[in-house]
Amino acid sequence: MRVLVTRPLKSAERTAGRLREMGHEPLLLPLAEPKHETARALQAMAETDGAIAMTSAEAVRTFHGHTDDLAPHLDRPLFAVGEATAEEATAAGFRRVTASSGNGRDLAEQIAGHGFDRALYLAGAPRAATFEHRADELGLRLTVVEAYAMRPLAISASTIRDLFARRSPEIVLFYSRQTAQWFFDQPEIAAHLDRLANTRLLALAEPVAAAVPKALRKNIVIAAMPDEQSLLSLLQIAH
Repeated sequence: MRVLVTRPLKSAERTAGRLREMGHEPLLLPLAEPKHETARALQAMAETDGAIAMTSAEAVRTFHGHTDDLAPHLDRPLFAVGEATAEEATAAGFRRVTASSGNGRDLAEQIAGHGFDRALYLAGAPRAATFEHRADELGLRLTVVEAYAMRPLAISASTIRDLFARRSPEIVLFYSRQTAQWFFDQPEIAAHLDRLANTRLLALAEPVAAAVPKALRKNIVIAAMPDEQSLLSLLQIAH
């Protein structure tokens, strides 16, 4: 199947590899790119100790090329949402990485369950506040530092037309509500929703699906768990 991936390029390339292994044809349409705030993140690391929380692999990529600066912090306990973020953190050299299989709410409960009453949260913007809200409910004090921001990319109408010129994607993958919103805000998409009439829209979670226009809600399938493995498992159902 032709599967449209709307993630930022670095993550999209990783997803594309998994799709090819599954026998699908990936189409990449990055709608945003990260702006890393490396100096800010490193300063926050230097000014704190104890647990670190990350809800995206993009937070880990903030430190790429700064191995020496990161070295003093690699033994700190790091809690990550999802295996992809945990794997990225391990590859960066962190030695005490724990992955949450759920969402931000589960992450907060996991950190508190390990006996921590505070943590440095290397966050992104924009983001859902699920983790922060649950941390507040649990009395988990967070130092929140925005380590990166996702900036929308300018996508030409011709780029989108080319995607649909021969054969429309049979599947579109959405990993975040903001990305889904940016996708449907594209004038060439908004003006021709009928192109997606027979396309399955796979969403990582309910809030992501909420960004899909009402006319296409019948096409949505939501992953059982908010992780890529669950999302890609839906391809078997959609096939």
